[in-house]
Amino acid sequence: MANAMLHQTVGTLQLSNSGIQCKVGSNSVRLLPKGFKVEVGFSKKRTYSSGERKFSVIQASASQTSVVDPVLSPSNSSTHESRKKSNEAALILIRHGESLWNEKNLFTGCVDVPLTKKGVEEAIEAGKRISNIPVDMIYTSALIRAQMTAMLAMTQHRRKKVPIVMHNESEQARAWSQIYSEDTIKQSIPVIAAWQLNERMYGELQGLNKQETADRYGKEKVQEWRRSYDIPPPNGESLEMCAQRAVAYFKDNIEPQLLSGKNVMIAAHGNSLRSIIMYLDKLTSQEVISLELSTGIPMLYIFKEGKFIRRGSPVSPTEAGVYAYTRRLAQYRQKLDEMLH
Repeated sequence: MANAMLHQTVGTLQLSNSGIQCKVGSNSVRLLPKGFKVEVGFSKKRTYSSGERKFSVIQASASQTSVVDPVLSPSNSSTHESRKKSNEAALILIRHGESLWNEKNLFTGCVDVPLTKKGVEEAIEAGKRISNIPVDMIYTSALIRAQMTAMLAMTQHRRKKVPIVMHNESEQARAWSQIYSEDTIKQSIPVIAAWQLNERMYGELQGLNKQETADRYGKEKVQEWRRSYDIPPPNGESLEMCAQRAVAYFKDNIEPQLLSGKNVMIAAHGNSLRSIIMYLDKLTSQEVISLELSTGIPMLYIFKEGKFIRRGSPVSPTEAGVYAYTRRLAQYRQKLDEMLH
């Protein structure tokens, strides 16, 4: 969804029936013609020579990307090689802070409700707890309470990168939100909002008081709607239905980023995150219904060699060992200390 952006001052572009050959220095990339869009911006000084054209900027809109944080990369080695050697990526999961309807004990579901003052404080506290963990990309739901949580959390990160929401709803939105400074891109983190990560849709329960609903329909029936795996509330989603969309999105969009070595944070909701944790921890449908997630408490996973390893949830923002840091995360923290002092 996010425009990938590659800036090069000198290179060649060769067009042929088999595709497009891009050359920059000693590097060469072939782009196949099917389903791939390439926009070439030529400089005023155009050079032509037997089928080759000099170019200055390429913008490829076929995939998402972000600039690799130099703190993560050893000096004098390529990004690809350093990622390949580390073969490890961090995945942070955060349930949004308390919302105004959480406070009022109302069923919220997919209604777009903001955070309370307490929720804002929870998001900031969550940010302190992950302030030493690298973040290259952020995914949130389409709902404001999750987006607020992500943005507020990143204000506490020691790397001080700026989270920027990617707008891909139209060609014009993409064009108008384009960044043209490579230095600015390096200090930014793309934020992808996806409805698939939304909270479970509670149907006709949305906006109802939870206690009044229990009094009306019976405590057992409401508990069945809230905590069963495959029984939806009236005209709403079951946890199973929520899991189908959330896990499919995770597999198709987020897992490939982790495979490429990017560190990802997801700010979402109780049921969409429970669904993802069910997939990560290989929980059964009976195990996941008893899983409780506190608002504003980050969970850390390490993705290594195709496996997800849970490193725990923090109990204190100042405790360095709460996440059982891997060697790579410890090195990242050390480099942050060196850079900021």
